[in-house]
Amino acid sequence: MSSVKKPEWTPCEAGAEFASHVMSGVINAHDGMPSAPSAPFVLASPKRRQLSLDDYVSGVLAGDRTILSRAITLAESNSPSHFDLSQQVIKEVLPKTGNSVRVGITGVPGAGKSTFIEALGCRLCERGKKIAVLAVDPSSSVSKGSILGDKTRMENLAKHKNAFIRPSPSGGTLGGLTRKSRETMLLCEAAGYDVILVETVGVGQSETTVRSMVDFFLLVVITGAGDDLQGMKKGVMELADAILVNKADGNNELKADTTRVEYDRMLHYLRQATEGWTTRAYTCSSVTGKGVDEIWGVVEQFMAAVKESGVFGERRKQQILSWVYTMVEDQLRQKFYRHPDVINIKERVERQVISGELSATGAATELLRAYGLEVAD
Repeated sequence: MSSVKKPEWTPCEAGAEFASHVMSGVINAHDGMPSAPSAPFVLASPKRRQLSLDDYVSGVLAGDRTILSRAITLAESNSPSHFDLSQQVIKEVLPKTGNSVRVGITGVPGAGKSTFIEALGCRLCERGKKIAVLAVDPSSSVSKGSILGDKTRMENLAKHKNAFIRPSPSGGTLGGLTRKSRETMLLCEAAGYDVILVETVGVGQSETTVRSMVDFFLLVVITGAGDDLQGMKKGVMELADAILVNKADGNNELKADTTRVEYDRMLHYLRQATEGWTTRAYTCSSVTGKGVDEIWGVVEQFMAAVKESGVFGERRKQQILSWVYTMVEDQLRQKFYRHPDVINIKERVERQVISGELSATGAATELLRAYGLEVAD
């Protein structure tokens, strides 16, 4: 074979069974290195096209998933240069928002929230509905990083053409919700998604934040009523429009029903989360699918009831106002910590507080005055 030759280190009597060969055109190390080509080949990744305001708006309204993802990234960015453009995009698409069913889903770690969302999402997609899942991953308090593995946990739902899953880092914010979750929700609504499912990082953060974003609030729990009820905060249960005992299958089914009865008994003594609606507990199995359709039927009954009573419209108004003041607080916080005079004294003030030279109240007063606020002594 003229195109193949054996290397010098090939055994003398080696035949075809010796698999190593040097192909023609490859320079032998002993023959010296080849000279560098005049025009070296460089494999460069294509540069993403910068999108204009019109590109973002038309893409989102057309339901283009790629542009929707980029618009959400723009809204989530902490860069001041991205803020104005993202707000312009949201302003343009705002008339097309507000038509989806917003469902918040929270629960104790290990309750199977992601598994339930996948089971519910797949059922709704099969009915022809478009589903957006905003799954908020907990950020590390040390590295500030997140795994963002929700698409891995919802593999079947992620493959569906009618589903859009957006994992976002919580950034350590209270309630496990990103600072821009409301804008993300609006962008998904403008893109034509009928149901928005917001999964939070779990009980113990601040479910009031979740409640202020959604129409229906679902608390997912697991069996073992005694331990669960002792560990569950009364305030969390008072926010829920329904409590779902998950993993009601196999040998656990009877225990799950007992847990449901216990929760119903407790709910009887608690203030209802929504005027005119009685919160109840239900069971389901995200694995077998039993009870999944029932819980969506509960959501539909709830939406019909609150729209008829006027509670729905009033709640949406309060959500908008809550959004406004959350944004005000967020902007003030950012501006405060970026203020040059605050930055200049921040390290010195921190040292004095730690060493005991300055009280916490005195430090706060000094920082606020550096920002330009008049604070009484």
